[in-house]
Amino acid sequence: MTITDRHILRIALPSIVSNITVPLLGLVDVAIVGHLGSAAYIGAIAVGGLMFNIIYWLFAFLRMGTSGLTAQALGRRDLPETVCLLLRSLLIAGAVALALLVLQTPIRQGAFLLIRPTGEVAQWATAYFHICIWGAPAMLGLYGLTGWFLGMQNSRIPMLVAITQNVVNIAASLSFVYFGNMKVEGVALGTLVAQWAGLLMGLALWLSCYGRLLRYLRQAWRNVWQRDALSRFFGVNRDIFLRTLCLVAVTLFFTSAGAAQGDIILAVNTLLMQLFTLFSYVMDGFAYAGEALSGRHIGARNRTAFRATVRRLFLWGAGMAAAFTLLYALGGEAFLGLLTDEREVIAASRDYFCWAIAIPVAGVAAFTWDGIFIGATATRGMLASMAVAATCFFALYFGLRESLGNHALWLAFIAYLATRGIVLAFLGRTMEKKAFR
Repeated sequence: MTITDRHILRIALPSIVSNITVPLLGLVDVAIVGHLGSAAYIGAIAVGGLMFNIIYWLFAFLRMGTSGLTAQALGRRDLPETVCLLLRSLLIAGAVALALLVLQTPIRQGAFLLIRPTGEVAQWATAYFHICIWGAPAMLGLYGLTGWFLGMQNSRIPMLVAITQNVVNIAASLSFVYFGNMKVEGVALGTLVAQWAGLLMGLALWLSCYGRLLRYLRQAWRNVWQRDALSRFFGVNRDIFLRTLCLVAVTLFFTSAGAAQGDIILAVNTLLMQLFTLFSYVMDGFAYAGEALSGRHIGARNRTAFRATVRRLFLWGAGMAAAFTLLYALGGEAFLGLLTDEREVIAASRDYFCWAIAIPVAGVAAFTWDGIFIGATATRGMLASMAVAATCFFALYFGLRESLGNHALWLAFIAYLATRGIVLAFLGRTMEKKAFR
C-alpha cells in the first residue's frame, strides 16, 4: 500500500462510517413512532423528514464549498485563510438558518402543497416541522464545520460527531416519548437535541484540536467580508447550489414517475434504490478523500502528487465498483429480503434487478470526479456535467417510457450516472490546467 493509499483511507474510512450513520437518525424516529399505535405518526415523520432532507440537501454547498477552499488554503500553508473560511462559512450558515426560521410557515405550507398529506398526517407533520426547524442553525453550522474539517484532512471529528448525534437522538427521543408521554413532538425534540449536541461537540473538538488557530481570529474577521474572496466563495457555492437543484429534480422525479406506475413499481424502485444509496455511502467516502487531498495538492502547487492521488482514487473506485457489482449480482435479492417480506414486491423486482447491478459501474466515475472537482473548486464543470446528465435523463425517459415503461426510468437513471462521469472526465484535463496555471 502506497503513502497515497494510506492518506486516502485515513480520510475515506471515517467518512464512510459518518455516511452510514446519517440514515440512522431517520430510522430511529420511524422505529419509535411505529410503536405508538397510529400510521399517521409514521406518515408525519416521513413527510417531515422529506421536507428537511430537501432543505438541507439544497444547502449542502456550505460543506462542499468550504472543503475545497480550505484544503487549498492548507496546501498553501495559509492558516489565517483557513480560519477566515470557517468564519465566513459559519456566518453564512447562520444567515441562511435565520431566513429559514423567519420563513418557516410559508416553507411548510409550500411543501404541503407539493406533498399533499392527509389531514391527520399534516397535523402531526406540522408539529414535527415547527420543532425541528429550530435545529437549522445547528445543522447548517455543522455543514460548515464538517467541510472545514475535511479540508484540514480530518474526517475523524465528523465521524465522532455523527456517532454522538445518533446516540443522543436515541436516548433523547425515547426519553421524551416514553417518560415524557409525548408522541411525534417527543421524536422531534429528540432530533432537535441531537442536532445541537452535534454542533456543540463539533465546536468543542475544534477548540481542543485547533484552538491554537484562535490567534488568527482577529485577522480573519477583518478579511471575512473581503470582496474578491466573497465573490469566489459565492461563485463556488452558486454552482454547487444549481447543481444540487438538478440532482434534486432527478431524484424527486424518479420517485414520482415510479409512483405513477402503481404501488408495486413504487415499492420495487424504492427497494432497488437502497442499493444505490449503499454504494453512494461508500463512494462518497472516497469522494471526500478526493476533495481533501486534491485541494491540498493544488494549494501546494504539487502537480505530481495531485496526479498520483487521482490515479489511486480511480483504482480504489474501480475496486469498489467491482466488489459491489459482484455483491449485488450474488446477494442482492437476499438483501431485498431483509428489507421486506412482501413476496410480490420481491418477485416484481427481478425484472429490474439488472439495472441495480449496473449502478456501481455506471456511477463510480461520477462519484470520484465529483470529489476531485470539489477539491479543485472547479464547480462550473460539476454544474455543466449535472445539467447535461439531467437533460439526458429526462430526454431518455420521456422518449422511451411508452415502449419500455419502468425500464425506461431505470435506463434513464443509469445513463444519467454514466453521463456525469463521462462529462467530468472530458473536462478533467482542462480542470487540471486551470488548477495549476
